[in-house]
Amino acid sequence: MLIQMVSINVKPGHVEEFIDAFRINYEGTRKEPGNLRFDVLRDPDDETRFVIYEVFTSAEALDDHRKTEHYRECVRRIDPILTGPRTKTYFNVEMADFLTTG
Repeated sequence: MLIQMVSINVKPGHVEEFIDAFRINYEGTRKEPGNLRFDVLRDPDDETRFVIYEVFTSAEALDDHRKTEHYRECVRRIDPILTGPRTKTYFNVEMADFLTTG
């Protein structure tokens, strides 16, 4: 498994536009066979700051995700309303069985 966390900062006044555009990616990604989880998190103290938590079965599944039309359309729509580039952090799951079985 591969986890990707994407930090996104939206320009003030564009939050609803961001949410509408990002819904395209959210709905499409959750249907991908290689996606296990996709959460859109918003900072409770700053409505323009988001973190996207994504879990994929593999690095290949993440690469396939980036080739989808819903991903490309979302990026096309959100890039002009961000304060800067999206930042991405990756994690491997080391103890999935431990976490699910205690």
